[in-house]
Amino acid sequence: MAARHETDPEHLWHYSEDPAIERFVPHVPATNPDQPPMVWTIDGEHAPLFWFPRDCPRITFWADDGSPPDQLGATRATRVHAIEQGWLDRVRTCELWAYRFAADGFDPWPGADGYWVSGHERTALDVAPAGDLLERHDERGIELRVMPDLRELRDQVIESGYRFSMCRMANIRADISPAPDEGSGTG
Repeated sequence: MAARHETDPEHLWHYSEDPAIERFVPHVPATNPDQPPMVWTIDGEHAPLFWFPRDCPRITFWADDGSPPDQLGATRATRVHAIEQGWLDRVRTCELWAYRFAADGFDPWPGADGYWVSGHERTALDVAPAGDLLERHDERGIELRVMPDLRELRDQVIESGYRFSMCRMANIRADISPAPDEGSGTG
């Protein structure tokens, strides 16, 4: 499936635990070394994908038509995010900062839903605390699942046909079995 992006967003976002980034310099992501250097942002529709501590492994999924993705467990929410139990306290206490950018000069990245990129150095319009991350999920109506292990859900989501994102999967519980390569996709 082709990646989807918010149509003509006014603003784009970058989330960080560092509140003092003065300029964003294009870089090559460690997880995708074949990419040219870029500044990475996310549109408002997909911003909740980053309402976590940076290194927190997470799986997020949603249905194409906006209905609840209830094939993977009963839910009324239109989006489901899942983390491992060992990360819950860090999500509760994380001081995350939201950097806001003008959308001008960014292009949609075709590799995943909601990502926008620029090959040029950028400066944020402003930065503000993201607030309580659990409250942010609740305000947006996103179900947050806290699980002992993400591996089984990962396999189910990949096969489900739902749109999804998987971040920092190399950080899932190491005491169970080796972690796969990190991946993200559009289902």
